[in-house]
Amino acid sequence: MADVSNLFVLFEAAAGYALFEVVAFEEIGALLEGSMDTVTDLARFSRAVKLKAFTPFESAQDALMNANAISEHAMTDTLKAFLEMNLPKPAKKGDAKYSLGVIDPGLATAISSGIPGMSCRSDDTIREVGRGCRLHLDTFVKGLSQAAAAQAQLGLGHSYSRSKVKFNPARSDNMIIQSIALLDQMDKDLNTFAMRVREWYSWHFPELKALVKDNYMFARCAAYVQDKGR
Repeated sequence: MADVSNLFVLFEAAAGYALFEVVAFEEIGALLEGSMDTVTDLARFSRAVKLKAFTPFESAQDALMNANAISEHAMTDTLKAFLEMNLPKPAKKGDAKYSLGVIDPGLATAISSGIPGMSCRSDDTIREVGRGCRLHLDTFVKGLSQAAAAQAQLGLGHSYSRSKVKFNPARSDNMIIQSIALLDQMDKDLNTFAMRVREWYSWHFPELKALVKDNYMFARCAAYVQDKGR
């Protein structure tokens, strides 16, 4: 792990942004050794990681805006204000004694560029810590039940999907084009299968090929006759 005085981890949830602080590096170090108990065991994980801050999204529209920005590897004003408010203030500019873990490398780059002096990292350890944060978020955040978190995920998922379809100007044409392409592919596959049935069954019953010209009827005859020697 990187040699830093403090390690914070940003977790983007459907309900809002959460900032966690790693307080026991030896527990988190078990992640690098292939031990998953630190993540799944709430008692061990809560000893290694503490919730520093949590800010809920103001509305479903606010959650969607932030989700769209994250998908495009961009930092919103909401996220920037949240980090600047809750991360330790350096003694002097560019002298931060901590590192911020971000699951998405693209978002980590955007945060590093948007906040001068910010040191971000995105690696397997950060992703495992993020997995633990996702598993136990409702335990760390008071007032956020598991049902409420699931409902927020469902609502945001629907809104995000609708927004992506809405912003695609050729969405109707795409469906028609894909349907035609699927029909063409199915027709090609059926012809290929029919040719293989005629070719392979003709080794056993060569006369049938001349008697039955229709591919569908040939397949039904082959299925009915099977072994002509019986």
